Formats: sequence, C-alpha cells, structure tokens
Amino acid sequence: MAMDCTYRLRIPHTSGQLAKVATRIAEHGGLIGDVKTISVARHEALREITVELRDKDHAQALATGLGELPGVSVAWFHDRAFLAHDGGKLEIVGRRKIETNQDVRDVYTPGVARVCTAIAEFPQIAGRFTSIGRSVAICTNGTRVLGLGDIGPLASMPVMEGKALFYAQLVGISAMPILIDTKDVDEFVETVVRIAQGFGGIHLEDISAPECFEIERRLIDALPQPVMHDDVHGTAVVTFAAAIAACRQVGIRLDEAVVGQIGLGAAGYGIASLIHDAGVRRVIASDPNPRAQEQARARGIEIGTLEEVMAQADVVVATSGRPGLIAPALVRPDQVILALTNPVPEIEPDAALAAGAAFAADGTSVNNVLGYPGIFRGALLAGATAINLDMKRAAAWALAGLTVESELVPDVLDAHVHDTVAQAVRQAAVDSGVADPARASQQL
Repeated sequence: MAMDCTYRLRIPHTSGQLAKVATRIAEHGGLIGDVKTISVARHEALREITVELRDKDHAQALATGLGELPGVSVAWFHDRAFLAHDGGKLEIVGRRKIETNQDVRDVYTPGVARVCTAIAEFPQIAGRFTSIGRSVAICTNGTRVLGLGDIGPLASMPVMEGKALFYAQLVGISAMPILIDTKDVDEFVETVVRIAQGFGGIHLEDISAPECFEIERRLIDALPQPVMHDDVHGTAVVTFAAAIAACRQVGIRLDEAVVGQIGLGAAGYGIASLIHDAGVRRVIASDPNPRAQEQARARGIEIGTLEEVMAQADVVVATSGRPGLIAPALVRPDQVILALTNPVPEIEPDAALAAGAAFAADGTSVNNVLGYPGIFRGALLAGATAINLDMKRAAAWALAGLTVESELVPDVLDAHVHDTVAQAVRQAAVDSGVADPARASQQL
C-alpha cells in the first residue's frame, strides 16, 4: 500500500548537498513531494522532505540510505497519515459563545425550556432551532471499508472522520460518525431508526453488498429524512458526471451510447442503475456473482461476459476490484474507459490509450467527495424527505457543467462546486415534489 512519509534531515549547508539527497531518494525509487526548510544555520540546514513510497519497509530502507550520505543525518521520519490522524480529526465545537449570565439564561435555563416546549408542540421546527437541520449521521458497520474489506466499525472510524471533515469544510454540515457493531440487517436498521431523530439526514457508508441495498431500502421506508448510501449513489453521481465530461471531450453523445459496467458491487450497481435510469440508450454489465446479475436484470440492465461488454460498449466503467482485469487486446478503437479500481485500475490509462481508446482515466480522478456533500446540503436546504433520481441526475449534470476542458471532474476542494451542486439538488427536490418547506434548513 503506497504511503507518504516525511523525513526531517540535517544536511550540510553547502552547494550541491540537497541535490545529493534528491538523487539518493531517486535511487531508492521514491517520489519527492513537499520540501520544507525548517532552519538554515551557517554550516547546516534542517529540512523536511515528503516522499511517496511503497510501504513501511521501503520507508525504512530510504532512511538508512539517506543516513549513509556524508554529513546527512535523519532526525526522524513519520508516515504522514498517522501525523494527520494524531488525536483524531473531529471535535464538537459550540456555535454560541457563553460569556455572560444572560447568555446562560438564553441557551440553558430558563430560556431553553421555552424552545423545548415549542418543539414538543411543533416538531417540524426542530430543524431550525437545534443542530438537526444542519447535521448528518454517517452510519457504518465497517464491513466494506475502502479496499480493506471487513475490518469492523472501530477500524473504519478514520474513514468516517474524513467524510465528516469534508462535510464541515465544504458545505458547513455537522456530520457525526455512528459506528454500529453488528452485521445483522435487522439490528443495524433498528439502531439507525432509534437514533435518526437527532439528524437531518442519514449517510450510509462502507457496508458490504448485498446487505447495503436492503438496509438502505428499509431505512428509506422507515424514516422521514433523506437516506443515501454514498458508496452506491455518491460514487454513481460523480462517475456519471465524469462519463458526461469524457464523452463531451471525444464527441460521443452519452444518451445515444452503449455503456458497459464491469463489476456490480455497491458502486458498480449504483453507477449502472443511475446511468440506465438517466436515459442512456443501453447498459450492459458483467459480474461473476449470480445474485448481482439478477439484481441488475431487474433494473433493466443487460448481463454479458467481460468480452461482450468490451466488444459492445462505447463507454466502459470498471469497478471490479480486480487490477489488470482488462487486457489491452479487449479495448475497442475510440472507446471511453474509466477504470476506477484503486489503487491499481483494471487497465492503466496509458495502456488503454495505446490500445486505441479515445479517452481513459483511473480512479484517482473520480472521487465521491465531489458528490455527497452537495447532495446532502441540497436535500437539507429543501427539507427533502428523500434523495431521488431527479436530485442525483441534477447533481451529476451540475458537476459536468463545472468541468473545464481537458479535465474529467472539477476541483474537489472548490467550495463553489459544492454550492452549485447543492443548489441544483435543492431545486430538483422542489421540482420533483419531495421538498418540505417546513423542514427546510434555515442555518446552511
């Protein structure tokens, strides 16, 4: 598993010393990222150099190699991921300062009782006069975390905290990880239903298929607030937007194209379903799992072999989890190929282009962080009771409209992008009749 490691080095402050360090890093197969000067003295410079490496053994070997350079010493080296997670990534911070006795009376007793009484009488105002209107629960049981598989809810917490960070920074939503220690569908659903009143939306994350589909369906039926499994729908929205942008660049009309989906796990099924439901002429998919095939057929998606998909599809999306699955010989001239398995795709983009593809990209470009923050913000702004096809389609087209020429998707850290998605989703919720003005957030 690739890692970024920062080395603090004491380097002789003479001409050519930094170049020797860079050469040694290159000799060990490292890729230099940030270089930061901490201090410079008369005879010595203290610098921190970040290097992309294969794994911790590779990092240790580089440390040894750097320490062998004359005059160079390694003060320390650390995996940057652990530095970024030290102490956790989240904290609960109040939105009101309490500085006077009057503030105490306003936010607590006696004032708080009047607000409680009003909510008891008119429950629909809770979203305005509490944090509920700007909050989302991120619920997981850790059964399918990134590419790590079933590592359990506790080990999934760093991922859930990361999701919550993006909510806070990009769209101003407070998101709380909820770790649910069960693989039983009934227990999971019951747990979420019991805590759901405290949140404006329910974000499901990293739950294995096929359980994730039943969990989402049952929660949608049971709860009055929007529910969305991000691995299914968030990924689908961003991939749909990327497919629109890619086809635009090579002159293919996506609505008239044949789209192939390789892999029908949570993400693959979500992508194929959204693209099919959005009006693409034909979707054909491949997956060795009979249950996944049956589920896809029920949605009007054709099933074929890998070879049949590659032979017939104008646009190919691959989420199989199997690196190198697509041989270059299977690539048709002028195909669009999005091979999204991380960290190693089904086919490297350069190999796909060399084999005749008109456009090719891997999963480093398609990040569902572009989708879920704006989707949920739009839903909360509208007071939506669900996240429907119109809202997801609006999000995808908004993202595609923001994509500049030669790019596949817009900048994931651009707040304007997420606001545009949110406004498109809010309007789609209103137009499709799932908005509830009484529940609409007044705080975002």
